[in-house]
Amino acid sequence: MTDPVRSAPATAPHADQSADPAALAQALETLMRFGASMLRAGNAAFRVRQWMGALARAMGIDALAVHIAIGGGMTATARRGGAHVTLASEIAPLGINASRLGLLERLAREARPGLTAAELAAKLKAIEAEPPFYSLAVTAAAVGAASGAFSFLNSGGPSEIVSAFIGGAVGQSLRSLLFRYRYNQYAVTALCAAVASGAYVLIAHGLARAGLPVSPHAAGFISSALFLVPGFPLIAGLLDLLQHQTVAGITRLTYALMVLIAAAFGLCLVAAAAGLSTTPPPPPQFGELSLLGLRALASFAGGCGFAILYNSTHRTVLTVGCLAFLGNELRLTLYDAGLQLALATFLGALTVGLLATVARPWLREPRIGLTVPGIIIMVPGTYAFETVVLLDRGDVLAALEAATLGAFVVGAMALGLAAARLVTQRGWLVES
Repeated sequence: MTDPVRSAPATAPHADQSADPAALAQALETLMRFGASMLRAGNAAFRVRQWMGALARAMGIDALAVHIAIGGGMTATARRGGAHVTLASEIAPLGINASRLGLLERLAREARPGLTAAELAAKLKAIEAEPPFYSLAVTAAAVGAASGAFSFLNSGGPSEIVSAFIGGAVGQSLRSLLFRYRYNQYAVTALCAAVASGAYVLIAHGLARAGLPVSPHAAGFISSALFLVPGFPLIAGLLDLLQHQTVAGITRLTYALMVLIAAAFGLCLVAAAAGLSTTPPPPPQFGELSLLGLRALASFAGGCGFAILYNSTHRTVLTVGCLAFLGNELRLTLYDAGLQLALATFLGALTVGLLATVARPWLREPRIGLTVPGIIIMVPGTYAFETVVLLDRGDVLAALEAATLGAFVVGAMALGLAAARLVTQRGWLVES
């Protein structure tokens, strides 16, 4: 966070500290550091405002007004006694860190009256110094497992699963290394999409030359780049819009759209070189019980893989895997029974959201850290693949049709989680 720009205090300082603009400015600066850390870790703007308000009350601030525009920064005005102070700061590039979100929310939840700016700053410093739970190699392997699982769920065979595993792991390793040097997020996304999908195509081609069957549909092509889907920004942006945080919601959704466009650009380059086919692959040849078990295993692996990518705690990883298994299994079963994919996806996401409500108090983790990795496996991979290949061929109308169908499914994912909040949280159903 950059150094805040301070406004002139609205009133002259009084003798007691409660009316001291300098002390109030220090408290507000620390509060904004807390809010910026939450935003950079992936939380929604409306939750940041809520927790900043909770800390402000613990610090004896009488009134706090916060304006958040992702990418544009944060402006806050605080009043204590007779003093008013306004500060502004910029927000560093966004990321995702579910563990840090949990620690920050716990800090705000457990704050007691009398909290000082120095105490809050020390706690924030300790939280920000926490190392990630997983090494680069473990995270890459987890992403590879999620990519392979997603390939299976999109009718990929053993060759596609192996190719997607390796492509996803290679792409995530490259992304982690490039982000350490603070390269532009969109350029990194496009490059990693090309590298991950290119690795998939090369490995699949090698396996085909070795005599192993590979689907002409390239079922794992999109799967290898699944880790680039901006799940947190998409969900957080929609939730912000539902909570009337319009500026933050629109800017976050715009950021997510730019990430998707960058990924699509990288995928299109590889699709053009590989000459992929949009012919749908044959359905997997398994018995009914075997198919249910394998899909459940793939959904569990996908949920766990994304929870590890988002730096969740160990027990949260297992919980997310179970949520993904239950929600996605329900979705696929309903779809097999003839329900429209968007409606089946909505019910699957709603199930994940409701179960996360039950699990959250036990885990003491933010709900968004449970639900988002739990539904990423529901991303409509077939529609995404067809959109990329058809755009590359210049078949704009067919590409728009596939993109529209895919957008409905993605919207159903987000709306399912929002509906779960409306059902379980009175603050969402009744506006104050």
